[in-house]
Amino acid sequence: MSLNDIVYWVSDVVRQHEGWAIPIIFFLAFGESLAFISLLLPATVILLALGALIGESGIAFWPIWAAAAAGAFFGDWLSYWVGYHYQDRVAHMWPLSRNPQLLVRGHAFFERWGVLGIFFGRFFGPLRAVVPLVGGICGMPQTSFQIANITSAMIWAFGILAPGVYGIKWLSQWMG
Repeated sequence: MSLNDIVYWVSDVVRQHEGWAIPIIFFLAFGESLAFISLLLPATVILLALGALIGESGIAFWPIWAAAAAGAFFGDWLSYWVGYHYQDRVAHMWPLSRNPQLLVRGHAFFERWGVLGIFFGRFFGPLRAVVPLVGGICGMPQTSFQIANITSAMIWAFGILAPGVYGIKWLSQWMG
């Protein structure tokens, strides 16, 4: 099954069953933000496609945005907890054991930027799930982590969905 097949299938499920949009988007954002799973799940492409579908179908944006923000928030929170609980042992867990450079890059990013690294890490592909894990490994204070986590999750969710939602509306008005 190709990435295009997956995007088409998920989009088709949401198109046919709009009631499933919120839990599907929550799950995708959660998986995209969770250490280990994010390396296997092509959620960014699917979420961008769903943003366009939402804009086209008239599904309410803000509940979808809240689901994506909550999923991203909880994915990072769990990643932080795994790092805090398992410390350096996470480097020996699959799939990080096969990609040790990700943890090294995440650690360097976190060491350089600290709490801002948690915030900005959300917006950089593979670092998205690794930086919260490193924050936990390094014993970052929970309050600082969660402030960066919630604010970046809300902005990321808007940024991943809004171009499709509002871009489709703008294009249809501009072309019509």
